[in-house]
Amino acid sequence: MKFTKMHGLGNDYVYVNAFAENLTDVDLPELARRVSDRNFGIGGDGLILIMPSDQADFRMRVFNNDGSEAKNCGNGLRCVSKYVYDHGLTTKTTFTVETLGGIVVPVVEIGPDGKVIRVTIDMGEPRLERASIPMTGEGASPFIEQPISANGRTFTMTAVSMGNPHAVLFVDRVDEQEVVEYGPLIEKHEWFPERANVEFIEILNRNEILFRVWERGTGVTLACGTGACAATVAAILSGKTDRTVTVHLKGGDLGIEWRQSDNRVYMTGPAAEVFHGEYLEPLPTNR
Repeated sequence: MKFTKMHGLGNDYVYVNAFAENLTDVDLPELARRVSDRNFGIGGDGLILIMPSDQADFRMRVFNNDGSEAKNCGNGLRCVSKYVYDHGLTTKTTFTVETLGGIVVPVVEIGPDGKVIRVTIDMGEPRLERASIPMTGEGASPFIEQPISANGRTFTMTAVSMGNPHAVLFVDRVDEQEVVEYGPLIEKHEWFPERANVEFIEILNRNEILFRVWERGTGVTLACGTGACAATVAAILSGKTDRTVTVHLKGGDLGIEWRQSDNRVYMTGPAAEVFHGEYLEPLPTNR
């Protein structure tokens, strides 16, 4: 199986062009676990497949390194967008990508060498109703700046879906140890039947936030695009920032804008291609 290693601000995945590779009967969750292993596989936060779609120009499937399938991945979308343009799968600079969380619209910016240098993605409208996050509890009222407790610690949380569930925690100062300690507990909190990505957010000023993340099914990562979108939405809902925000992730910066005109969230950032290779181990099958 041929693959390409790419990353968005250090959020690295193994990318497979399913237009060219036959993955029929392949056990994709097990394949994701194997290729993600940083000692015995290729190494990465997971596996992303670039596939045909009957609803959009392309389809993206995302598998975390524990084999679970994610509904969306902002950093992955930017890398997929770069891949399909740079590798000649499209000549359009604006196109559509189908994800489990819905259809999104990337716009690619081309550099002097004819390669994609930056991608802006219309990530769609944030979902705030509990049922659409999903989150337990009745009523349509958004869960904004309310308490959540884990292991004796209470945080102020806002719940947002950007096609996948996010628990955004506001803290006075980001503490890396707290991300590791409380991230997995809130990921699996009983309020989140499908688990949650957990963001720890420190407000720097009206236009900047500091961001750390515990991603469901993966753990600590250097960046999370949908998480940066969710964190920006949560900060705006709480009146802590303006509508255009620079999010400082461990792997770099993303520009996020939640436009009042159309209620949609736009993410702008880089994507990088690291290397190509051929995975020589036998592919696990469903048979």
